[in-house]
Amino acid sequence: MLQKNDVAPDFTLYATPDQKIKLSEFKGRNVILAFYPADWSPVCSDQMALYNEMLKYFKKYDAEILGISVDSKWCHLAFAQSRKLHFPLLADFEAKGEVAKKYGVYDEEEGECKRALFVIDKEGVIQWSYLSPTAVNPGADGIIEALENLK
Repeated sequence: MLQKNDVAPDFTLYATPDQKIKLSEFKGRNVILAFYPADWSPVCSDQMALYNEMLKYFKKYDAEILGISVDSKWCHLAFAQSRKLHFPLLADFEAKGEVAKKYGVYDEEEGECKRALFVIDKEGVIQWSYLSPTAVNPGADGIIEALENLK
């Protein structure tokens, strides 16, 4: 798993069925990457709902959050609409888990992303990372603390 002071690998992934997002587009802003196993699972649903509630706090630190799983862009669209999420969910679908592998958080046995968080600074350098047990919602405290340390 990538650690503090590693340069965050750039990537381009689908955010909607017809729109891609490139990590490097966020240069000059802080970025939170939230890798998670699967849309619709209970822990993932709770985790993404929490981050949706935390958006105003993330914005205070000039931070954007991006959720990433191996689900398809269509699955993400349905999940985001049903949960009323207001941040992008990125589809690490093809090649499956390619971005998660770059960050060292792909679970080969399960064929999905591990539950991992990264806070990337405005220069594109990882300043904090955390690997959570799959069945545990990591919450937002670590993210907020990492963002506070960027100031």
